[in-house]
Amino acid sequence: MESVDTVPAIGQAWPVGLRPLVVRAWEPPPTTYARGHRGVDLAAPAGSPVRAVAPGVVSFAGRVAGRGVISVELENTGDPPLRTTYQPVRASVRKGDEVAPGDILGTLEASPSHCPTACLHWGLRRADTYLNPLSLLPPWLLRRGPSRLLPVPA
Repeated sequence: MESVDTVPAIGQAWPVGLRPLVVRAWEPPPTTYARGHRGVDLAAPAGSPVRAVAPGVVSFAGRVAGRGVISVELENTGDPPLRTTYQPVRASVRKGDEVAPGDILGTLEASPSHCPTACLHWGLRRADTYLNPLSLLPPWLLRRGPSRLLPVPA
């Protein structure tokens, strides 16, 4: 059995945009039922494509409490496997669909949100344990692009 806290950096794409602003970071609750933020919120305009971050199989695509939710069980991530969640998303995939990194799962919905503007709530779980989804991304995806020096006009 895989350690519950082990998260391999297998992500190959951000779920929205190229390097979205993290509107709200992951805040693990101190106990199972305590307050916290069990995912990250990524800023993106409504209608933006939402992409799979790693290879896997869609385990759920539907509505929960009026919001579109997609879950993807990630390949080769141990037992029990890691599962990413994306909401609010209008799904273009169905349960059982295989997805590759960068494949479009659906579009970001403009539903009421706890973010000041539209955002994607991206989560990660192993069984009943919530983990930081940013830990799926390798350092090169988390960093901003390289600095570029421009010529100084004479």
